[in-house]
Amino acid sequence: MGRRAVTLSAVAALIGGGAVGCTTEPSASGHTVDSVQETLNHRATALEQRDEQAYLSVVAIEQTVLRAKERRTFRNLAHVPVASWAYRLGTVRREGGKAYAEAELHYRIAGYDTAPVVVPRSIELVLRDDHWYVTADRPGPGAADQLWEQGPVTAVRGRDSLVLAVGQPRERLRALAALVDRTVPVVSAAWRFPWAGQVVVLVPRSVDAMGALLGTPGASYRGIAAVTTGETGTTAAVPADRVIVNPAAYDLLGDFGQSVVLAHETTHVATRTATSAATPLWLSEGFADWVAYRETPRTAGQNAPELQRAARLGELPAELPEDDAFSFGGDAATLARAYESGWLACELIAADWGEDTLLRFYRQIGGGADRRASVEKAMTGLLGVEPGEFTARWRDYLRQRLD
Repeated sequence: MGRRAVTLSAVAALIGGGAVGCTTEPSASGHTVDSVQETLNHRATALEQRDEQAYLSVVAIEQTVLRAKERRTFRNLAHVPVASWAYRLGTVRREGGKAYAEAELHYRIAGYDTAPVVVPRSIELVLRDDHWYVTADRPGPGAADQLWEQGPVTAVRGRDSLVLAVGQPRERLRALAALVDRTVPVVSAAWRFPWAGQVVVLVPRSVDAMGALLGTPGASYRGIAAVTTGETGTTAAVPADRVIVNPAAYDLLGDFGQSVVLAHETTHVATRTATSAATPLWLSEGFADWVAYRETPRTAGQNAPELQRAARLGELPAELPEDDAFSFGGDAATLARAYESGWLACELIAADWGEDTLLRFYRQIGGGADRRASVEKAMTGLLGVEPGEFTARWRDYLRQRLD
């Protein structure tokens, strides 16, 4: 399941460890900003070079609790293949010998991220002997936890995958990496457009830890096996997505269910640059399910049991689902019907107009600026039908497939 509201926001290409452009409040002079940036640059370089002593040297000596926390964080990252780590300052406010900075942590994973993941951080510092030392470092407004803040990270590499986990047995992670490796070519065969062809999977210790990675209560994800985070966009300069697995729900699935879940999430990774705010969730989620089910022998009723139940009761939906029907915190049956509706809408396009047309349909809508106009233009231009006619054909298709 993809998430339009992302936990990691995209920014411009990573600027190296040197000083970068900053905005400051009037209370912080340019000299203060430069000095704070120098402290953060030192810290970033130390992490890139795996120099624990240098990393801790910018933490105020009296902050024993923070120093212990930062030491754990540094060691938790030991097996994460960090390619780059840098801080970009935002607002800096100075009050005497203290400074309060809003910053962005930019990091890339070697071999997987073509652009940095960006994480807001709120950092506090104290001035000692003309040098600034960190006294607090916490997630910034709207930011979530990072995996390495939850414990030591285990890393398992596959051919096309990297699995990063906390509190999980290595054997399970190897099996997950192997399944992702088998999934990547399945997705590539369906999507048929260039994409990175590599997937980073995060496996937290529990569903509550998963919620912390997403910045929302874990209860929202108890029945959800996996989600994908990432920034939608129509350029190649978006960060690589992260597929986050809920270990409890994922483990309850059989081999088929696990394969479908990973194919669905991998499709979100593959289609990210072709997905935008103009893409309705019935299309992005339905297309991901279409890819996941494309080569499977199961019947429509097996894949869409909630819609089949509605069809037999004469209660088929009148319209394609709106985005709010895909809310994780809503009614489970409504959520299931929304996904099933999107899948069968995409299957209809592939069946009646061809798979190539479905792919063009997806890309054309994602390249638009206004959703309503983009969907209508794609339906009339590529399918030769008005939206109302498409909806009627979709409802007829539901009756045929779910009879």
